[in-house]
Amino acid sequence: MSIGTCARAFGSPCIHEHACVRCSLLRPDPAHRARLAEIRDNLIARIAEAETEGWLGEVEGLQVSLAGAEEKLRQLDRGHGQHTAVDLGIPTMRGDR
Repeated sequence: MSIGTCARAFGSPCIHEHACVRCSLLRPDPAHRARLAEIRDNLIARIAEAETEGWLGEVEGLQVSLAGAEEKLRQLDRGHGQHTAVDLGIPTMRGDR
């Protein structure tokens, strides 16, 4: 299930192998905030299980994904992705020098 829009150029390879919560190019969709929160909560539970089982390599990878999911949630909470118009003014011509 998609949680946003990928800003990667069409046809370019995904270095994250579609682990989008890790990717800085994911633009999270505010409509999918609840799903993203579920992903974060699941990652927290998986980290606890991996720590209990002593799967240290798994813990490290899950922590990277957790940091990404938390950053995406912060982006949504700050309102990133909401587009607003910016007045750039009207260009003027300079006189001859």
